[in-house]
Amino acid sequence: VQLVESGGGLVQAGGSLRLSCTASERTDDSMGWFRQAPGKERDFVAAILLSGGSTYYGDSVKGRFTISRDNAKNTVYLQMNNLKPEDTAVYYCVARPPDYGLPYPLQSPRRYRYWGQGTQVTVSS
Repeated sequence: VQLVESGGGLVQAGGSLRLSCTASERTDDSMGWFRQAPGKERDFVAAILLSGGSTYYGDSVKGRFTISRDNAKNTVYLQMNNLKPEDTAVYYCVARPPDYGLPYPLQSPRRYRYWGQGTQVTVSS
């Protein structure tokens, strides 16, 4: 399965961006986003269960970011509003097929089998 991200770019603080991630095949379990800023650890951003649509967010993005999915298109979106300079990072799309490994929590990178190449988001102050 290949994950292709798009939608990153440069935006001023307070602005919005929408990231998209399309999987080459259905993954049927969960998809989400992580991010990593230079010199920092990888952080959980958001995830969604593909069956039922339950969503989960990292504390730093709650109320500002929204994850959604279009199962027919094998695509997950991340709407990012009220962006802050500290949101600057490379954003990675992730996906987990059913029965892959152990059922780690949604916010754990160990849960996901597939990772995208990443898309840069830069927020200027």
